[in-house]
Amino acid sequence: MIKKALAIAAMFWAVSAMAAVDVNKATEAELDGVKGLGPSTTQLILTERKKSEFKDWNDLISRAKGIGQARAAKLSAQGLTVGGAAFKPTSSTSGKPQGEKQPMKSAKAAEEKKGDKK
Repeated sequence: MIKKALAIAAMFWAVSAMAAVDVNKATEAELDGVKGLGPSTTQLILTERKKSEFKDWNDLISRAKGIGQARAAKLSAQGLTVGGAAFKPTSSTSGKPQGEKQPMKSAKAAEEKKGDKK
């Protein structure tokens, strides 16, 4: 009986630990509790949130320096939400304009390419 009670208590603790933390409603302590958010990012989020709530993940990414798509995905996996929504990657937040050419890998590769044309 005691084992069952302890197991149930452990499950409740685990569920509460994984509960969603909304960036627009969370306290400083709750934000600090999200794995991947440090004190400086938490302060930046709180400062930006005082100006206005975050509309969506794109708004958070654009206003919180240091949070890009990859970090947003990790934070979302840790339970962070914006307006109750989990992060969903979009092409508009890729950080790279569409149609941009990839740079040549090295000067040596450029020389080799010149040599192929002769």
